[in-house]
Amino acid sequence: MYRHVFWDLGGTLVDTYPALDAALADVVRARGHELLDSEVAVLTRRSTGEAVAALSARFDVPEAEFEAAEDALKERWRSAPPPSMPGARELMRDVTAADGLNLVVTHRARGSAESLLEGLGLVADDLISTSDGHPRKPDPEMYRVMLERHGLDPAECLSVGDRPIDAAAAMAAGLGAATLESPEAAVDDPAPHSVARLDDLRPLLGLA
Repeated sequence: MYRHVFWDLGGTLVDTYPALDAALADVVRARGHELLDSEVAVLTRRSTGEAVAALSARFDVPEAEFEAAEDALKERWRSAPPPSMPGARELMRDVTAADGLNLVVTHRARGSAESLLEGLGLVADDLISTSDGHPRKPDPEMYRVMLERHGLDPAECLSVGDRPIDAAAAMAAGLGAATLESPEAAVDDPAPHSVARLDDLRPLLGLA
């Protein structure tokens, strides 16, 4: 069983994908093309950058338009954040009650990440971001820095994310890994654990 949890943010603790998929699809639809949000979902579940590049190439729309739409969405989230994932708040609370740490490892800029957590009442013990100067996942640096910062044994730590790069980065740092499955867009994933709901992680953490 694991004690400490390294959380990804968007798509794992916070349900950011529906609004993101719609925002990117709207850029294409505004140009007069037909595109379903579900088509975008297949791309964003791998990475937002990959989704932007693919949509730009497919519909001949400048990447800057998609990036502007994403920036505008994040700005709206400052006052109206997307919902937390079902069970996230309660599971984080129970990890804390069991003397574990809730640690967030994210690509999202620190200010945006902290704003989301605060707006949703999600309490993390620490947060590390690529905006702190670290490389993006699947590079394991952020996980290694967090392990060292808190003096943790990686064998006691479980990483939870929604994309293959989350699991790959965590496992390269020696952590256990679990993937929160997306019903909209299944992807091949290296994580040894796969769950449909955050509550399904409880047995791995020794939580009732």
